[in-house]
Amino acid sequence: MSQTAANETLRKEFNTWADAGKGESMEQEHRPIVEPMLAMMQFSPSETILDVGCGGGWLVRELASRVPQGRAVGMDLSDEMLAHARRNSTNVPNAEFIVGSVDAIPRPANSFDKVISVESSYYWPDPAAGIREIFRVLRPGGSAWILINYYRNNPYCHQWAKLIPIPMQLLSGNEWAAHFRNAGFMEVSHSRIADPTPTPETYTGRWFRDAAELAAFRREGALLIHGARPR
Repeated sequence: MSQTAANETLRKEFNTWADAGKGESMEQEHRPIVEPMLAMMQFSPSETILDVGCGGGWLVRELASRVPQGRAVGMDLSDEMLAHARRNSTNVPNAEFIVGSVDAIPRPANSFDKVISVESSYYWPDPAAGIREIFRVLRPGGSAWILINYYRNNPYCHQWAKLIPIPMQLLSGNEWAAHFRNAGFMEVSHSRIADPTPTPETYTGRWFRDAAELAAFRREGALLIHGARPR
């Protein structure tokens, strides 16, 4: 499948998710693992930040509040997700939303101080190309932060590939780090962020077999990959 065809498949799928209200539900699901990452990022008030795969825009609004003299830009393939994001961000003047894919970010080189992606990168058809493109749009000294729950080192998420009707990339922390290094990033590291959300006594969803498996998944934590573009 070509890159264009793969992106169109993703666009259609995420438009369906937007219509089902999943863009708005992502904040509740993702904030417990995102907050520790934001605490590490050391924002300056005038920075320009890109959120790749921004969905309904909740994280863009959070980032905009942390760079009040700067700008937070959310990018997504899904025009429906972006429509939701714009409607929910009308009172955030330093938030912007653009249609685009990580393989061809519609911004010049050296545009951003930080690039962030949460629960998006395992959908990228070519992760290595995406990381290279993120490197391109970062300013010297800028940093990239990728946070995902679907990765090879956490065995409790592997069954998701059978439940989601689009291709997914199951990479290890070391494999993601290698893509960062090959793109030119320095100070590359990967770590885990455990999810502190309490586990219900009974689990009735479709992502895990039971509450015990959900609890084990949350203990393993999300994978955070970080790297800096050399100055």
